[in-house]
Parts: sequence; C-alpha cells; structure tokens
Amino acid sequence: MIQLLNFTTLSLTQKELVLSWRNHPNILKWMINNNEISLEDHLYFIDLLSSTTQKCYFLVQKDSEYVGVIDLTDITKDSAELGIYANPDMRGVGHVLMNALIDHALRLGLSKLIAKVFVNNVRALRLYQKFNFTEISRANKKMITLERIL
Repeated sequence: MIQLLNFTTLSLTQKELVLSWRNHPNILKWMINNNEISLEDHLYFIDLLSSTTQKCYFLVQKDSEYVGVIDLTDITKDSAELGIYANPDMRGVGHVLMNALIDHALRLGLSKLIAKVFVNNVRALRLYQKFNFTEISRANKKMITLERIL
C-alpha cells in the first residue's frame, strides 16, 4: 500500500529523514540547487508550503517503509513540474515513486507533467523514458526538459 505523507504534516523525525536524503551525496549531485541545506532552512521551507497551492511535497511510504520523495511545483490548472528522488539506501523504487506522482497529478486534474533532468543522469532519463516522457528541449548542454501528457 502506497501512502503520500504531505511534508506539512510530517513529524520532526520524518522531516529530518527527508533532509538527510536531500543532503545525501548521491541525491545532492542531481539537484539544481546542489548546496547542502540546513535543518533551519529545511523547516522554514516546509512551513512555507502551508501557504501555497503551487507546490506540494510528499514523503512516499510503501507498506511500512519510506521509499522516497515526490513533488509538484509550478502547479497550474493544467500542468506541473515534477521532482522525484528515492531513499538513497534503496534501489528499484523509481517506478513506485513515478506511479504515485502520476496518480497524484491525475487526482489534481493535471494534463501534463514536466521534468528537467541533467543530461548525464542516465538513471533518471531511463525512468522518464519508461513512463513515456518525451524530450521537448535542451536549454543548454547540461539540462533536458521532458514532458508527459496525462
């Protein structure tokens, strides 16, 4: 069973877990903002999520395990940009996270998802391709923008 735990309702322990994943070297290297984030900044960011409808972040739980994080940002009535990362101690959960993300986007009534990924992030690109994302642009030599019509 998959549960989406909204960042705004997480316990402090869960928020600290998410931050430890976000700052893990294997995750951090693929972030557009690849600076390590302090606990204070992380908690402030989560507090701000309560006052916006244009962003939503979730800790994804499968059965009794926390498997990763998904998010939607720049949410409009039709589309959103996605974010996704797995628990750095787990492998093979990308499909679980992507299915949860797509299901949530459909519940919101979105018709398109947009992803931005580093050209050399082969694992992420493969995941997006498996879920029928198509390349729409390369703004520079480092980033690819993809989309999926829902």
